[in-house]
Amino acid sequence: MHRVQRVPVTESQGRIHTSAAGVLVLPEAEDVDVTIDPNDLRIDVYRSSGPGGQSVNTTDSAVRITHLPTGIVVSCQNEKSQLQNKEQALRILRARLLAAAQEEADAAASDARRSQVRTVDRSERIRTYNFPQSRITDHRIGFTAYNLDQVLDGDLDAVLDALAEADRAARLTGTELHR
Repeated sequence: MHRVQRVPVTESQGRIHTSAAGVLVLPEAEDVDVTIDPNDLRIDVYRSSGPGGQSVNTTDSAVRITHLPTGIVVSCQNEKSQLQNKEQALRILRARLLAAAQEEADAAASDARRSQVRTVDRSERIRTYNFPQSRITDHRIGFTAYNLDQVLDGDLDAVLDALAEADRAARLTGTELHR
């Protein structure tokens, strides 16, 4: 838990206000890819219906593709030839399967986030950023520095060096650095 101690400009009595924030880091989601096994498809051809001239009632140019594992059905009769309708239906099916897979991946990522997020206990201090004293303290390793402005501007060397040294010492003693 990261704790920020500051005196807001709206504070007339000069009292220090304390805020807390937890940080959750998750791996970046993988791109979803869909492969369609031709054995998973049932392809039916039939005659188109509706206006369209002489070929409507004489050729089986309409295509219906059923993806057996998911039950998704795509029909296409817009094009003149069966091949064109089949290609169009496969494009639509692929897009629908991709959308379903993406939705499933998003739901899994959301569940992973939800299982990790919890309320922050103020006693679980990791680091304190005290603005009135320009102090940064890492409570896990007992590190304190009075250069908060420089740290916030990106000068993290002292903090990172102290963390690396504490991690090295913890590994040598066989203990774990508390997170």
